This record gives sequence, structure tokens and C-alpha cells, in this order.
Amino acid sequence: MRAEPGPSSRLLQKHPADVLLPQPAVAEIRYGLARLPTSRRKRELGRRLATLLAALARAEWNDDVSRCFGDLKAELEHRGERVDDLDLAIAAHAIAHDAAVVTRNTRHFVRIRSLRVEDWT
Repeated sequence: MRAEPGPSSRLLQKHPADVLLPQPAVAEIRYGLARLPTSRRKRELGRRLATLLAALARAEWNDDVSRCFGDLKAELEHRGERVDDLDLAIAAHAIAHDAAVVTRNTRHFVRIRSLRVEDWT
């Protein structure tokens, strides 16, 4: 939700129909907002989120996403690795929708071998 020029300009270059926002990402953003004290910054971030939600379609959590989630979690456990369930759900959405995850925080996602990760910063 930061107003960074790199990700913002890359997003503006995309057609809105080519970008999907997974529901678990929306949940993480809403959690982050809920934790903030009432302030001008919180209101501005809330406005940015509203703009983003109005512009982008959601990647629905369907049976393919659930299958990917279960397979990924089992594979990671088998390798003795762990990824937070919300991050894993975001990854499962991307894989099921044949998409990439765009994030600054690539270290949470690099352990998921079948996932395409892009850092637009």
C-alpha cells in the first residue's frame, strides 16, 4: 500500500483485466489498516485501498486454489520448510490462475518452487 513510484507505475501500465487481487492479500492489507491508530496516514491508506479494490478484480478462492494450497503446504512440510498460511494462500491463487506474485518481500515466496515471483521496486 506504499506509494512507491516503481510498483505504482508498473501497475498503471497494466490493463486492469490483467491484474487479479487475491482475497488473502486483501485480508492482509485490511489487517494492517485495522492495526493502525486513527490518523491521517490511516485514512489515506484506506482511500488507496478503496481505489485499488474498485479498479481490480479479485482472484476467487476456488477448488483449484484449494488443491494448490494443500499440495504446496504438504510439499513444504515434507521438505521441513514453513510459509505463513496467508502467504501460501496468495501463492496458491497465483499458481491456480497461472499468474505471478508481485511483492517486495520475496523471501517469503522463494521457497515455493513452482511460483513465479516479481519484485517491481
